[in-house]
Order: sequence, then structure tokens, then C-alpha cells
Amino acid sequence: MNFDGILFFPVTPFDADDRVDEGLLRTHISTTLEHSPGGVFPACGTGEFHALSAGEVARVVRIATETVGGRVPVVAGTGGPLGHATAVAKTAADAGADALLVLPPYLVGGPQPGLVAYVEAVAAASDLPVVIYHRGNAQYSVDSVRRLARNPKVVGFKDGVGDVGLAQQIVRAVAEEGREDFAFFNGLLTAELTQGAYRGIGIPLYSSAAFAMVPEVANAYYRAYVAGDEARRTALLDGFYSPLVRLRDETPGFGVSLIKAGLRLGGLPVGSVRAPLVDPSPEQEARLAGILEAGRALL
Repeated sequence: MNFDGILFFPVTPFDADDRVDEGLLRTHISTTLEHSPGGVFPACGTGEFHALSAGEVARVVRIATETVGGRVPVVAGTGGPLGHATAVAKTAADAGADALLVLPPYLVGGPQPGLVAYVEAVAAASDLPVVIYHRGNAQYSVDSVRRLARNPKVVGFKDGVGDVGLAQQIVRAVAEEGREDFAFFNGLLTAELTQGAYRGIGIPLYSSAAFAMVPEVANAYYRAYVAGDEARRTALLDGFYSPLVRLRDETPGFGVSLIKAGLRLGGLPVGSVRAPLVDPSPEQEARLAGILEAGRALL
């Protein structure tokens, strides 16, 4: 799989009865596709995978693949309890996804051989290649990633931990395995804030939750990043991303909640987040509106 551009993680809209709003999801994905993402990752972190049933994940992924229509890769989320993860992997394959992003297993922390076995079990559940997500209770050692890289169905590594030294060692270990087809992603929250460092260790791709909310601002950052325009890039960091991160860090889960709030502010009624996440307060939402306005003014 080749990714050329920002990685788009759509939200999952819910209607007034807390059902997945399929029409609004199509609208959200199709309008954001106009801003040329490098890939679409439905039912992942920003899409509230943690709060979706297996059936809901299957519908979200199918809508995404139908809407994308093969223009860019579609990588579906899976993870959690092993039985749930393998079931979701199968339905994602049936829905036409191109690959899977393997989120951490549910709650428990296993040793490294167990984490490797978890990924291998998910990979074996369908014909889809998988990307491992290094985060939370699924933090992989260099040797574990080296072992997984020997499996041709494991095609990528997404870092959500932020240990740059460890990430560098993992990049080099995969290179030593001769995997030129292996993709590396910066998957930290608001990845734009750290992407300058990740580019330096050989991780050029990053996921952007902000792209789901303000794709025009996210693309302005991406163009500056690719062109090496540091003055433009740092202006966007100082004027938009840093204030957004300060607001995000006030409340756990705001990495998702603020994106949905921003979409609502923009006129797309995507509904609230599901528990255990919470929506921003009216005061926080007003501050978000100001941050969005400042970001757009920089364009």
C-alpha cells in the first residue's frame, strides 16, 4: 500500500437516537476526500472504535469503502478482546477494506510473546494486511517488531507512545529485515506537534485528527512540512496547533471530543461522543471556535 498525503481518521456520526448516522458519515467522508488525504482510517481512534459494536464497525467500514471507491487505501480499525478483533477483521475484509489497524487488546497487559501472538491471530483471521499500533497496553519491543516484520502480512507500525529513541531503533530493525514495503506512522495525539522530530528518524507519515475537522488548515501544515517551509510550519504550530493541544489536554478524551465539536461548529451535526468520553463545555466549545477561526485566518 502506498500513502501519499495526510492520513484521514473520520469521526463516527451518531443521530439523536444514538445510532450510527450512515448518511452523515457518507457526507463527512466524501466532502473530506475533496482535500486529498493519503488514506482513510474508519472506525479507529477518532471514529470511537472503543464505543462501537462489531456490527456498527462493519457498517462504518462498508460505508467508508463504498464512499472512497478505491481512490485511496481504506484501513479499518480492529482490536480489543481477541474474539471481537478477529470477528471485526473478517467483516472488514468482507466490506472491502484494504488493511487493518490493530489497536491494543482489551485491558490486560501481556508479555511480548503474547502481544506478537495477538497480532498474528488478528492477521490470520482474514486476507488483509495489518498495521500494528504501538500504544497503551500494546507497546512492542524492538525484537517483537523485528519478528512481526518477518510476517509479510504485517505491513506497518504506528507509534502512539512517543519514545523517539525506541521508534528509531524499530525503524532500523525493520530495515535490517529488508522490508522496503513497510510503512511507519506517527500516531501521537495531534501528531503535527511532533512530526518534525519523527521525520528526522525516518517516519514521514502521520495521522491527523485535525484533518477531519479543518482539512484546509491541516493541508496548509502538510504542504509547509513537505516543502520544508519552516516559517510557515511553525506559524501554524504557534497559531493553531499549540492552542488546540492546550485545550485538548484539559480533559481526557478531548482528542476525539474536540474534533466532533469542531465539525458541529462547522455545520455538520455529527452528534455527541459516546461514554466514557464527554463533550466540551459551552465555554470550551467557544474557545475551540476561536482556535478554529485563528487557524483559518492563517490561510
